Amino acid sequence: MAYPKQYRYTKEHEWVDARGDLATIGITDYAQHELGDVVFVELPKPGTKLETGKTFGTVESVKAVSEIYAPASGEVLEANAELHNTPEKLNTDPHGAAWLIKARLTNASELNGLMDAAAYEAYIADKGKEASA
Repeated sequence: MAYPKQYRYTKEHEWVDARGDLATIGITDYAQHELGDVVFVELPKPGTKLETGKTFGTVESVKAVSEIYAPASGEVLEANAELHNTPEKLNTDPHGAAWLIKARLTNASELNGLMDAAAYEAYIADKGKEASA
């Protein structure tokens, strides 16, 4: 899987596509693969405040329930309502149509601490080596 170069990535496997102070946030292909078949997604309502590193929702799969963490502080503008009826889209298009939320960031410079695509790919490659060791 090629990770979009313009996105920033967290160690918790969220991605952010920021354009100024507007950001689209989702989970990575690695995350959906680790989860397995996604069966339910719980997302915040518009107006919900996001705090860096704090949970803002959950993704439930046949294997586990995983929390989703805010990569930056801000306010939710929109949640992807399509995932309510078709959560399995996270398994097929996690970097596109299966985005989770759109938010207005209160401090876009918080994204400077996140990984670019190359660093994220190296990070997950190292995780794979740890698992097989």
